[in-house]
Amino acid sequence: MTVHLDHLMVPSRNKVASAKLLADLLGVPWSETGAGPFAPVYVSDGLTMDFDEWPDPFPVLHYCFRVGEDEFNAILERIKAAGIAYRSNVHGPVDFRINTQYGGSIVYWNEPDGHQWEMLTVSYARQT
Repeated sequence: MTVHLDHLMVPSRNKVASAKLLADLLGVPWSETGAGPFAPVYVSDGLTMDFDEWPDPFPVLHYCFRVGEDEFNAILERIKAAGIAYRSNVHGPVDFRINTQYGGSIVYWNEPDGHQWEMLTVSYARQT
């Protein structure tokens, strides 16, 4: 049997605002309502991110999206247009730069609930 990740729960303060922002940045569909109490973002044909409202404090998590170069550029333009600070290193300061150290392009941002979002074009975790 092949194993596929189907969905993830994303803790948030405002599930609708958080889901809408991520969907708008990624250029993917979303809904204010889904199964149960969730506001789902349909990241791909096989992955849904279910935003749920949790009380503070909730864990701040790391989510990474691997995209093609054209998608990377389009998403980065939407991040810039939204006025979201981004950086080139996972724990680095906001520098509004793209990391190209691993043979692709990488950026990180932390909106709106503090989660660490990452977008890359080449997986450094799966180097051949």
